[in-house]
Amino acid sequence: MSLVVQKYGGTSVGSVERIQSVAQRVLKTAQQGNSVVVVVSAMGKTTDGLIKLANEISSNPSRREMDMLLSTGEQVSIALLCMALQELGQPAISLTGAQVGIVTEAQHSRARILNIHTERIERHLNEGKVVVVAGFQGISSINELEITTLGRGGSDTSAVALAASLKADCCQIYTDVPGILTADPRLVPDAQLMDEITSDEMLELASLGAKVLHPRAVEIARNYGVMLVVLSSWTDDPGTKVVSPSPQPRSLEGLEIARSVDAVEFDTDQAKVALLRVPDHPGVAARLFGEIARRDLDVDLIIQSIHEGNTNDIAFTVVKGILKRAEAVAEAIAPTLRSHNAVNSEEAEVMVERGIAKISIAGAGMIGRPGIAAQMFKTLASSGVNIQMISTSEVKVSCVIDAQDGDKAIAALCQTFDINSSPVQQGLIRKSKETDQALTHPQSPVRGVALDLNQARLAIRYVPDRPGMAAQLFGLLADQNISVDMIIQSQRCRVMDGVPTRDIAFTVSQADAQAAQTVLQQAMSLLGCGEILLDLNIAKVSIVGAGMVGQPGVAAQMFEALAQHQINIQMITTSEIKISCVVSKEDGVMALQAIHKAFGLAGSQKIEVPA
Repeated sequence: MSLVVQKYGGTSVGSVERIQSVAQRVLKTAQQGNSVVVVVSAMGKTTDGLIKLANEISSNPSRREMDMLLSTGEQVSIALLCMALQELGQPAISLTGAQVGIVTEAQHSRARILNIHTERIERHLNEGKVVVVAGFQGISSINELEITTLGRGGSDTSAVALAASLKADCCQIYTDVPGILTADPRLVPDAQLMDEITSDEMLELASLGAKVLHPRAVEIARNYGVMLVVLSSWTDDPGTKVVSPSPQPRSLEGLEIARSVDAVEFDTDQAKVALLRVPDHPGVAARLFGEIARRDLDVDLIIQSIHEGNTNDIAFTVVKGILKRAEAVAEAIAPTLRSHNAVNSEEAEVMVERGIAKISIAGAGMIGRPGIAAQMFKTLASSGVNIQMISTSEVKVSCVIDAQDGDKAIAALCQTFDINSSPVQQGLIRKSKETDQALTHPQSPVRGVALDLNQARLAIRYVPDRPGMAAQLFGLLADQNISVDMIIQSQRCRVMDGVPTRDIAFTVSQADAQAAQTVLQQAMSLLGCGEILLDLNIAKVSIVGAGMVGQPGVAAQMFEALAQHQINIQMITTSEIKISCVVSKEDGVMALQAIHKAFGLAGSQKIEVPA
């Protein structure tokens, strides 16, 4: 007999008829001989209605009272679903987060789960009952009984945490789409269903705005090896499996906060090629990386930074064995790159650095924790290590440093993040055992394309080029609980008042943009930086796929798709399994559709999303 955890969102239980339909599905699962735990969200738009009521009463309601209010929504749906199951003759019992024993941090409205006391659930399951649990909520401690809520995606998080704690055979997430799609079907009508996806790929897509699964839920599934399946509430289609690697032994105590970083990685076989003063117009990146791909040269990190005027810098890293060939390509293309808008513009300049290394921290626990990247930068600064390039993803932060600083950088980061061993990588990271073994059949290099229209970019000009500046800047943001997404450091070094400086640009959610600008402006004079520029008119388009590793030409194909539609790339950043570009907001949807088509991800079946 298997233990199955099922989660149904607000749309799935939005009416009496839909609750009765869910009850039929749960009954069928139980009749197949399974023990079943069901996690349910509030009905339909109940939560929105409760928030509206609160705002009519108070302009600034306390977080505690909001948690008390919002937690009632799920209590309605779990009781009604239990009644529906009992009408069908299936024994069932509804339990709130407190009754289940979901213990969280004492953080109202955004608590993380510390542990779950499963004894009561297990007792009811042994009695043959279906246990229906209120998602999205818990209590701060068994003694205090303070009701807390988990924030956005809380029901997904509740379900996967219960599956991990109960050692369930499967966690099924029922939603309004048939599974994980290659793009948002509302924007790309011919998006197609994936039958499988790795948890690392899903982490990236979820964090890029794919709303089917919340990143916190995927993080728990990855950390504890939970088999996750995303299915439709309206059909019996098999959905999409989210496949995780075999996990390392991990305590269920401190479930969501136990360890944010799992590994420190160090790659000594790296060299950097930078093109300075390349024209800021469509097609430049496509030409450069198209020629690199034609020479079958594999590129690791790619960074395009912003500058005033009509030029940008583009830098990329390669293994040392192909450096001369990569440099030759850059040298051949550089003379042909001149700005169309300046008669006397300078030629692009090629800069090569051989004595570098890439150091990274990795771990699914970094999601939603603004202080992790800042902590890495602070640790490197304390060791006197200067950062030359930065690349970020949801599960990794990578910095290019001087190779001679490698030993002290590794030692310092391992101490900071309590890591006992650090793998030294010779050359680029190749496909992991997870990617090779987890999926049952080969996949295309790019699995999905995502668009985020809710980002803003801040650029800090003339940041002194010395150890500790990134740590101070991003530490200030972390102190305000502001999460940073893309981080770009310019390659061009300019001297201001006798001090070498570089520009740093990064993206944050639009909701945090003004706060980020304010807190940084207050510190600019103390830090010796120049002005701060804020741009709300941007969009981030990204491709994700574990199959991109070791596949030359993927980036070039993405850049070419944008160039063909005359879409200018403003920023580029990459990780092993993701490439992201910042474009203007008005070009965002077109960019998404063009890239989706370029990688042949379209399907013949149109996916309908219920209202």
